[in-house]
Amino acid sequence: MSDAGWTRCCTSTTPRSAPLGVRARVFLGFSPFLGFHTLVGIALAVVLNLNRVAVLLGVYSNLPWIIGGYYASATMLARRLCAPVCRATSRSPRRLFELSVRNQAFWHGLAQLLRPLLLPFFVGSMIGCTILAAIAYPVALAFVRRRRHLAIIKHRN
Repeated sequence: MSDAGWTRCCTSTTPRSAPLGVRARVFLGFSPFLGFHTLVGIALAVVLNLNRVAVLLGVYSNLPWIIGGYYASATMLARRLCAPVCRATSRSPRRLFELSVRNQAFWHGLAQLLRPLLLPFFVGSMIGCTILAAIAYPVALAFVRRRRHLAIIKHRN
């Protein structure tokens, strides 16, 4: 976005509206609805009349080099929290890799192997996206206020 675009973005709305949008977009980007966050973001952009490009940029704040570590860490931490509820799996992934992906037994075995991780995945990424969204608001608010301040100074000169 050009400097004029950032200035217009940061001065045309209230200082809190843009950071609230960033908070919502970061929440969606790190939510457990992996793969559906794009659709949810676009639907919210249409319903709430938000800038679709800005929504997609926020939704994709979960970058490819972050995504694996984020979801693995969130799932691992939540697995410890959910230990009494989560059942451990006794299936060995080694036997799974002996099967062809075209074999129905492979997919059945994969589902059995991953089933105990569904609740920790959901809980962990919900906790993570809530924390990251809470952090995103003050950071975005400080950025918007600073840009607004610089725009005022530039306009005076």
